[in-house]
Amino acid sequence: MTQAPVDRRRLRGDESRRAVLSHAVDTATVDGLEGLTIGRLADASGHSKSGIATLFGSKEQLQLAVVAAAREVFIHRVVTPARARTPRGLVRVCTLLGDWLDYSRDRVFRGGCFFAATSVEFDAKPGVVRDAIVAASSEWEDYLTVSIEYAMAAGELPLLDDARQLTFEMVSFLEAANTRSLLHTSEEPYRRAEVALRARLTSLGGDPGLVASIGAAPAV
Repeated sequence: MTQAPVDRRRLRGDESRRAVLSHAVDTATVDGLEGLTIGRLADASGHSKSGIATLFGSKEQLQLAVVAAAREVFIHRVVTPARARTPRGLVRVCTLLGDWLDYSRDRVFRGGCFFAATSVEFDAKPGVVRDAIVAASSEWEDYLTVSIEYAMAAGELPLLDDARQLTFEMVSFLEAANTRSLLHTSEEPYRRAEVALRARLTSLGGDPGLVASIGAAPAV
């Protein structure tokens, strides 16, 4: 007799948590994770301060939940679509890079890439929040590296001998485009990043036809 009311309360709690996290992730890209306050989130989400405190407990727990939510959004927008529509190899590498640029350019979050923003905020602040940011960022870089290694194994990047080095370069291009686009309120940094990514992959022996897909409009 009591199971249904309990399930409904849990469902409402889950919905409230998702709604608050949606506001919190977006806010954190502009004001930082340290800028998140119970009062600000209450105003933005329409929930009470006590309700938000009940959902997350401490500010640190809220920050960790926000990092986890941002990771889920990133995977949904960048990694999952690339895996679903491309085979392993250079075509997937190019798709991942293009989808990352779209994720930033489309302003999924007002402040661009969540992890580009919070990495700068927490790079010199040891603790569990920085550890969570590092883990999520490393997960992305590891996946990109593995994707590059598949391209190497298939002979699609014959002049490349260090996948991790190329990952470092690719991520640097992506994050520079994100930061400069925000700073200058301009699309130009994305176009320049696309040129740089295509040139680097082509210089390593990548098929110009495949590499040209970075920045190209998706097929309808």
